[in-house]
Amino acid sequence: MKPRPLWRERDFRRLWIAQSVSDFGARITREGLPMMAVLGLAASPAQLGLLAALASGPTLIAGLAAGGLVDARRRRPLLVAADLVRAAVLVTIPLAAWMHALTIWQVYAAAALVAGASAVFDIADHAYLPTLVERARLTEANSRMAATESLAEMGGPALAGALFQWLTAPFAVAVNAATYLASAVFLARIEAPEPAPEPERRRRRRLEGLRTGLATAWEHPVVRPMLVTAAVSGLFGGVFSATYMIFALNTLGLRPALLGLIIACGGAASLAGSAIARPLSERIGIGPAIIASGLIAGASSLLAPLAGLAGALSAASLIGAQLLGDSFGVAVIILAVSLRQSLIAPERLGRTGAAFQAMAGGGALIGALGGGWVAQTIGVQAALFIAAAGLALAPLIGLVSPLRDFRKIPAASA
Repeated sequence: MKPRPLWRERDFRRLWIAQSVSDFGARITREGLPMMAVLGLAASPAQLGLLAALASGPTLIAGLAAGGLVDARRRRPLLVAADLVRAAVLVTIPLAAWMHALTIWQVYAAAALVAGASAVFDIADHAYLPTLVERARLTEANSRMAATESLAEMGGPALAGALFQWLTAPFAVAVNAATYLASAVFLARIEAPEPAPEPERRRRRRLEGLRTGLATAWEHPVVRPMLVTAAVSGLFGGVFSATYMIFALNTLGLRPALLGLIIACGGAASLAGSAIARPLSERIGIGPAIIASGLIAGASSLLAPLAGLAGALSAASLIGAQLLGDSFGVAVIILAVSLRQSLIAPERLGRTGAAFQAMAGGGALIGALGGGWVAQTIGVQAALFIAAAGLALAPLIGLVSPLRDFRKIPAASA
């Protein structure tokens, strides 16, 4: 008998809606904080690098501390708490602006706190999904959630660009606070019981934390190359994040609304990525699909710094980077997360996810700080070329690993 559509499963639908709502608002904040720093507070490349680092550093901290917490507790209350923390932090920005007291230091603090709560949310979310969806349907579930995330990628940046151009940046950020509150409400309404870990295991998991997560990921020959790739991509992605916004706004002279529309094109492309992930993995195997998608996404990032040489076609070059990078980048995320969820035992998913967060976040922190300094020293466009080259080379790690020959998600975890 044909299985019931996932969207008709009430608890999965509530998780799906909760994540979709918060994803939409998160895009406003992701683009909004750097825009606010550049346009409203005249931030320098070094300050943008620090802002990007503060948005990445908490991911490292969460990876060091949150894995054991996620595996030692029920995941749904952690998801709700992370939403409430993010909403409370973001509300302070429009309040400070209303009192004419907003400074770059508050933007730094908000970026760090929201990033930390988001890291905990992501770790708990990836560990929680397998409790609502059977293993054989994990790729389908991740694809559906990525599809709505792609819709948020389309609508969020475009709306952010319009709001930040027509209104003021701090008040545009306030929209996201409401989305996190809505997400918390939907999560709280999930009815499926989630058993608590046994007391003795709760203590052991808190103590083991990142060490167990790293060991679990490193010991599995298929998961190991994905971990190393995440670290390398995080490093160069940090450089990219530190330089992209100031390159687009200052070097290319794009207006916020146009930049928002360009980023929104990536959302449309990522929707395509969520659609092609499963068929691609079925056609060539999940391991080769991860590697091929990563190579295309990484190589496309070179189109961003090349926009500086494209003259009147600079916007078209950025759109090309968004279309290719986001479509195949989303396919990588869907397939890699689904494979990890299927290969790692459920009781270790939180700590393994935290290990990935720590490696990617640590790399991004170093890359963002270094990227700001490099941009200040040799120029923003040169720094962006370095970042793009690193992103293009990182997926080659998979070609010299067992991931290259791994074809199908197993029926049971290792």
